[in-house]
Amino acid sequence: MRRAIVALDRPLLVTAVGLILFGVMILYSAGQTDVATRAYGVWWKQFIWLGIGTTSAWVAYQFSPRILEWLAPLAYGLSLVLLGTTLVVGTGAGTAAGSKSWLSLGGVQLGQPSELAKVAVVLMLARVLSSRREPPRSLRDLVGPCLVVGVPFLLVMKQPDLGSAIVFVGILFAMLYWAGTPVRYLILLASPGISLLLAFSTLSWGVWIVALTLLLIALRPFVFDGVMVWLANIASGAIAIPLWSKLAPYQQNRLLTFLNPDIDPQRAGYHAIQSKVAIGSGGAFGQGYGDGPQKRLGFLPEQHTDFVFSVVGEELGFLGVLVALILFFTLFVTLVRIARRTGDAFSSLVVFGILGIFFTHVFENVGMTVNLMPITGIPLPFFSYGGSFFVICLSCMGLCFRVAADSQKSGYLDF
Repeated sequence: MRRAIVALDRPLLVTAVGLILFGVMILYSAGQTDVATRAYGVWWKQFIWLGIGTTSAWVAYQFSPRILEWLAPLAYGLSLVLLGTTLVVGTGAGTAAGSKSWLSLGGVQLGQPSELAKVAVVLMLARVLSSRREPPRSLRDLVGPCLVVGVPFLLVMKQPDLGSAIVFVGILFAMLYWAGTPVRYLILLASPGISLLLAFSTLSWGVWIVALTLLLIALRPFVFDGVMVWLANIASGAIAIPLWSKLAPYQQNRLLTFLNPDIDPQRAGYHAIQSKVAIGSGGAFGQGYGDGPQKRLGFLPEQHTDFVFSVVGEELGFLGVLVALILFFTLFVTLVRIARRTGDAFSSLVVFGILGIFFTHVFENVGMTVNLMPITGIPLPFFSYGGSFFVICLSCMGLCFRVAADSQKSGYLDF
């Protein structure tokens, strides 16, 4: 046991412990309010999940990359079954109360299968990409990886859970990049999504199609690939309006208030407005730990889950925000180091895929608290209260610790 602890990557361990302690500290403050909120007492419950998550991380640490590679199809298939089950009997929670993203038993929420699916997709995608003798060299080479991600992506979108669906996209692009896919193909792969977003303005979409056509001429991909990309962008523009009409009213309101929260300040825009007020009032050094007025008076919604970062900004100010972001940046850099130094392609891709999960979550969550991203109800790693996501985060850390330990045994040095 002592030998296993000594083998743990120290920078990763220190960073993880720092994030966890910072998160618990903020959760404790989030529960200190002058009115009754659901945030009261969650900080000590987080210690229960910490114990479960630490055990889960230890179990994950015991699995060698070879066993994980062998188990990847089974984990992937199980995650699809759970996602399909969630569509039938799932329930909602928090800012995503209208979705079917949670599995419950007897009124007790067991967790979100989408969190397990993220890790399963990382494992399966790492297996698919590491089995190739060379990096993807055409868009046709990306069909397999896109199918691996596309199936759970569509199931999660059906719930609907836009936040988690975006994470799957982040995983795909992160792992394709790490597998050596040329950036130009990643741009072409992302182009239909860009076309979909711009299609709500005829002028913007027209300019984009012209720019894309010139880009295709300049990049000179295979004729079939180029034609398919161009047609996919045309199709994305054509389905934009019908797709908008298919969205639930609360989803439409979230997107509209993302562009202008003042359209509906008392309902759909309330979360974004209160979050910006809380963070803006923090200034350089904050209102003081435990003394944030927006938080204490219960104006800040979901202050222990989706908007826990707003508590950091309100009470600790720019300095506290900077410390939190530095910790996350250190985590990302450390994971890149571990992914780079291992000599095993599968292990390297797994670590970078986990980095993709963390980065997308941080980018989405922090972005929505300052209204740079639409509100999607996505948690902040190591900070937001919750069971399944916190346990999955710690399990991912266990996998990364194992890869780091194996690379040390193989003689690979840090840079």
